[in-house]
Order: sequence, then C-alpha cells, then structure tokens
Amino acid sequence: MCDEQPSGVRLRLRTAARRLVLRVRTWRVATLPHAEPAAGERFEAVVGGRVVDAAVCDAVGVQTFDPGTATTSAGPAPLGSVSFALPDAGGVPTDVEVWLPYRERVVLVAVEADAAVLAPAPVDAPRWVHHGSSISHGANADAPTGTWPAVAARAAGLDLVNLGLSGNAVLDPFVARAVRDQPADVLSLKLGINVVNHDLMRRRAFGPAVHGFLDTVREGHPTTPLVVVSPVLCPLVEDVPGPTSIDPDAPDVRFRTAGRPEEVAEGKLTLLVVRDVLAAVVAARRAAGDTALTYVDGRTLYGDADAAELPMADLLHPDAAAQHRMGTRFAQVLTTALGRPQP
Repeated sequence: MCDEQPSGVRLRLRTAARRLVLRVRTWRVATLPHAEPAAGERFEAVVGGRVVDAAVCDAVGVQTFDPGTATTSAGPAPLGSVSFALPDAGGVPTDVEVWLPYRERVVLVAVEADAAVLAPAPVDAPRWVHHGSSISHGANADAPTGTWPAVAARAAGLDLVNLGLSGNAVLDPFVARAVRDQPADVLSLKLGINVVNHDLMRRRAFGPAVHGFLDTVREGHPTTPLVVVSPVLCPLVEDVPGPTSIDPDAPDVRFRTAGRPEEVAEGKLTLLVVRDVLAAVVAARRAAGDTALTYVDGRTLYGDADAAELPMADLLHPDAAAQHRMGTRFAQVLTTALGRPQP
C-alpha cells in the first residue's frame, strides 16, 4: 500500500492562472477494526518556496487496510476535485508546485486552469535521494510539506526524492538498486526501526545486510556523500526487541512490542543494538577509504529531551511538531555533507 502513497511527490507547472484545479481519483485509508476512513489529507500549492494554498479532495474512495493480515482492498473512487487560489502574478507565468498527500492514493486525471499551463523551468538544485521507514514517509506529519525530509529539503534548498516506505525499510536488495540507479548529489539512508519492529533479523545477519545494501548503492554512487542515519529515540524498543504491532486493547492507535529484554542475549535486535551495528559498519567502511560516508545517530534528531516535550502519542511515530524539528536539524546535516557553509 505504501508504494501507492509515495511521499514528496509533486506536480510542477508554469502558469499565470489565479485558479488551478486538479481532477483526481483519490482513496483514503480505513484501518480495521475501525470502519471510518482517515480524515482528508492536504494537497498544497507552493509558489516561490511558500505554501500559498491548501485543499482536500471533495470526493474520495476508500482503501481498507487489515493490519492483521497486511492486506488491502480498494473500492471505486469517484472523480473528485482539488482547487487552489494562486497569487496574482500580473499575468506573468510563474512556477507552481502542487505537493500530493502522502497518506492517500492519488490518480491524476486532468489539470484545469484559467490561464495557459506551460512546462516549468528545470529544477536548479542539488538532488537528494532519501530512503527510510514510516517516519521518513511522513507518519503523523501535518501536511505533505511537513514531513521531516520535505522540511529538510526546503530548508537546505534541495530537490527531494523521498523513497520512504512505511513499514518497509528492511534492506531489500531491490530498494538498494533503486537508490543506486537514481541521479543524486547527496544520499541518506535511515535504517533499523522496521527491521526491529518486524523482528526480521538477528545481529549476525543485520551487519552484513547493511554492508550489502551499501555495496549496491556504491555501485552507482562511489563518491557521492552518503549519510547513514540510525533510528530516532523510541522507548518502546530501545532495549526490548520486536515484533511490534497495534495494540488492540488501546482506546486509540497505539503500538506494543511482544519482545522480551532477555532475548537480546539470543541475538535479537533492539534500537540500541542497531545503532551499535550501524556505527561500526560506517566506521569500518570509512577506515577502508569511503570518507564520503558518514553516520548520524538518530537521537540527535529526536532524543530524550524531544520525547519529554513532544511525546509519541502512538509510542512509535513523532508528531507533526517533532517532524518539523527533525527536518530543521537534518537540513544542517545535509549542508555539511555537501560541503556548504552553515547558515
């Protein structure tokens, strides 16, 4: 399902229009056992780097997700509309970006405007390719421009390609090939939390899997700045292994873990173990000559003090304010990786 709801996707065009309308078919997710779909997600219009209007689709279909079986089913979706009021540019065409929601499946049918729609100017910014988990995908962000990668990209002046895959940052080889084959000026990989949550690997397998993933990425980007980011603070699985799941007894969406602390001695992964392994992998590769590879502890983006101020309501995902904070902090990481002076 997450590949049908990509994060950071935007429609770019050039127009002098004051009114822009997207005709779309959109599906909102209803997670069982709840029958109602999620609230409408924002589409955002950006001009000159500023969000100038936002709207939700006026007619939607429903895509049902069963977390117990990890399956989805989608009903029909009517043709809906998303309308934006654009600033008056005095009849002079200007570039417009429409950021699509990251928690809805969207099929673009038509674009309508009250002035000609032209091809946009080429993107003139370094390209950043990022891969990560649901937190990178945008979980609990308040808008498509509010996910932490979007905040970081906009703050650092970068062209974002977000390969965040909710629940699926698990070192799949095909994802490594996808990152390898993307043009990029800077790369980042936020790894570990989904491996723990799915209880997919033991410590013995995790390190070699990370090495293999990095080997593949380096086939296409041998010297591109590459930042490996460990998980942000998540007390639920800091020192207790997975697997995690939605707690059916909680009054709202909240996660729990079935792991036990004593299982760490058997090789099970916690976030503390994952961070140790990731730091060691990066250190070994840097010692072998890959000095364009760096490591960032995710707790520098969201740590103990942040969790005290902005706790995770569902015990797994930072909220919208924390997403903004993480993005602002990571913009500085990207600036350093690209060799730019800090603002």
